[in-house]
Amino acid sequence: MMQVRREPLAEQAAEALLDRIRGGEWGLGQKLPGETTLAPQLGVGRSTIREAIRQLAGRGVLASRQGAGVFVTALEQAEDWDQVLRRAGITAVIEARIAIEVEASALAAERRTPAELRTMRRALETRAAHRAEIEEHVDTDTALHRSIVTAAHNPILIELFDGFTPRSRQAMIELLRIGGNYGTEADHLTHVRIIDAISAHDAATAAALTREHLLALMTKLL
Repeated sequence: MMQVRREPLAEQAAEALLDRIRGGEWGLGQKLPGETTLAPQLGVGRSTIREAIRQLAGRGVLASRQGAGVFVTALEQAEDWDQVLRRAGITAVIEARIAIEVEASALAAERRTPAELRTMRRALETRAAHRAEIEEHVDTDTALHRSIVTAAHNPILIELFDGFTPRSRQAMIELLRIGGNYGTEADHLTHVRIIDAISAHDAATAAALTREHLLALMTKLL
């Protein structure tokens, strides 16, 4: 069974239950097992299961019937307007990141100093060591990308990046919660390749890899 490991637990538990419903484990109109059965399966407490069920009931997927239990009322949740707006906001953030960071990667490949390259590699190692928690992962990822922008030696790009960071941070946290999959080895290797291209003064490859990475984030919203 899927184990829930990351915060927020109730949201993760709700997604785990929704995945099992989508997978056909419980059909339309069928009753879910009780809290005492579901809680150990997901590795969470009964209060977390209750909150997860409440969330799915709010999305129209489950319904609690007093004295009878919890039943499946839809096999897929309807996407509400708030979710649509969140996705649109995250898309705008990624587009802005592309505008700033693709050019910054190319300039960094041309202008980086040996000391700046060492800073990038240290930031890369720190990022790799913080994959478990969403917030820490986003913060260490931001530090890595800032080290690249710094190496571009363009004060306007640095100012844009720093001013944009609070909005970008929140959007990336929301994105990873929606996508549910982050900190993979493939993602790490993409960043290794970006730094290697900057190290080799290969501006075209550094820019192309950065664009490819950010566009891949967009697919999490589709």
